[in-house]
Amino acid sequence: MKKTKYVYDPLSLAYRKVEKNWKDRLRDTGVFILASILLGILFFFGLQVILDSPEEKILKRELAETEMLFEQLDRRVASLSGIIQQVERRDDEVYRVIFESDPPSRENRLRGISGSAQRYATIRGLPNGELLERSALKVDQLSQRVNVQSKSLDELADLVTKKEALLSALPAIRPLKDQPGTWFSSSYGYRFHPILKKSRMHTGVDFSAPRMTPIYATADGIVISNERFGGKGFGKHITISHGFGYHTLYAHMHKTAAPRGRRVKRGELIGYVGRTGRSTANHLHYEVIYNGRRVNPINYFFNDLSPKEYNDLLIMAESANQSMD
Repeated sequence: MKKTKYVYDPLSLAYRKVEKNWKDRLRDTGVFILASILLGILFFFGLQVILDSPEEKILKRELAETEMLFEQLDRRVASLSGIIQQVERRDDEVYRVIFESDPPSRENRLRGISGSAQRYATIRGLPNGELLERSALKVDQLSQRVNVQSKSLDELADLVTKKEALLSALPAIRPLKDQPGTWFSSSYGYRFHPILKKSRMHTGVDFSAPRMTPIYATADGIVISNERFGGKGFGKHITISHGFGYHTLYAHMHKTAAPRGRRVKRGELIGYVGRTGRSTANHLHYEVIYNGRRVNPINYFFNDLSPKEYNDLLIMAESANQSMD
């Protein structure tokens, strides 16, 4: 219903009816139409904010799935990181306890991957950049630790090989088997020489044994000399190079059984006991040379002796005071 508008006239002291011309009516109509359009637009965008479009619903669902995948990835990386940490801890113990070597440093294990900073800057500009950067950092750190651990295992394998070679190179057994008629007759150190009739340094140990008693290599190595006569009165003797600075010498042999250049194993027959050279009786003069210096062979007889047998041999060595060569 159309409303009639009245205004108060102070001159006539009465209300008078206001008549609108066509301009007023056109203006009112325009304002109404404009207000309706504005309200319609506001209502439309309000619905857009409140209600998601099908595309937005799909995007939100994909975003939620992506975030869930990143969470699963984080948990997986954390699990793998824990496993790597256990391997690193055991690795450190192997280095320190078994090989007496320094393990890889923690800084080396955790340092960044080359070129990571530039890649992270690129990732930050992508959708879900924060999630991507965090996951990329964890994966890179894990990759670095795995890479260092792989190299560490290679180094351990090399150490094992060297350790095995070193153990094989140690002259760790007696050159003669323990049997009737064989005994330890003279030890390392200053001893009275039976031929020269004076005290002098005895640079090895002597084993008395019947003629033709087998003599065995005390460690793996290569025969570097097989001499018929020696300048020190050794007679027929053999020298074996074992590597790692170790050499052994076997003197006064009746007969040699390992020619020069032969590669021998610990316990392999290399000759027979005799009394060639400057000697008073059938025996083996045995020396251990480490880095060019003659050392006490008795310190190496630990591989085929029990603790009691080794202790008895030490006591016997102290009581023996005359060499046989």
